[in-house]
Amino acid sequence: MKHTEIAQSHARYEELSRHIEVLLHTSETPLTDSQLKKHLSLSKQELETALVILQQRLSHGVLRLNNTASGYRLQIDNQYSPLIQQVFPQRLESLSQALLETLSVIAYKQPVTRSDIEQIRGVTLSSNILRQLFDKGWIKEDGYKDTIGRPALLHTTDEFLDAFGLANLDELPELPALSEVSPR
Repeated sequence: MKHTEIAQSHARYEELSRHIEVLLHTSETPLTDSQLKKHLSLSKQELETALVILQQRLSHGVLRLNNTASGYRLQIDNQYSPLIQQVFPQRLESLSQALLETLSVIAYKQPVTRSDIEQIRGVTLSSNILRQLFDKGWIKEDGYKDTIGRPALLHTTDEFLDAFGLANLDELPELPALSEVSPR
């Protein structure tokens, strides 16, 4: 490939990366590989190259390209969270300890039943906590345990992964050893 052909190819991918950035800025939801390929008439290789260029360009600013379970989205780098919380405190959503514990049990041990959660946490599970998790779209019922009463099996959703910036459950942080967890 001649020097001019290489320059033209790079300029094309740079332009494609800008088109992807525009779509991600204007979309209310993450965009998948297939949506981006369809909207921009790209091959898989073209999309991958344009995404790498976009990621490189964004690395010099405050936005990051994040690939979540529902697709790609742009988000502000985590290092700016304290500033955002200081200036816009109403954006800070407080999640109770009980809600976080319940969500953690579901995320790490799924599929689980309500009684599994109660047994692991050692306390009765409030219906309000489950309702909050269902309302946020972070958990769903998917199947029933083959036991007396056939209790529903709870699983996390793609909305849970998106809310925590994860592409899949393998990206959950490792659980600390029980000796590292402080007693209540």
